[in-house]
Amino acid sequence: MMNSLAQMDVGERGVIKQISGGYGQVRHLRVRGIKEGKIVRVIAKQPAGGPIVIEIEGSSNATAIGRGLARGILVEVLR
Repeated sequence: MMNSLAQMDVGERGVIKQISGGYGQVRHLRVRGIKEGKIVRVIAKQPAGGPIVIEIEGSSNATAIGRGLARGILVEVLR
């Protein structure tokens, strides 16, 4: 099942399938390790439309991204 990263629930994991957005947005995400083929897990979703905190491939470093960027990341949810 494909969802945007913004639609995933806390604790869910998925494989990034596609990243949409402008050149600068996509480059910014890739530099941070967020790219196609990587497994991500949602650690936290801040209230009131705040950022989403994710873990990339089991890394101990979490990263936060805005909901606008998260909507452009299509993920195949792992069950």
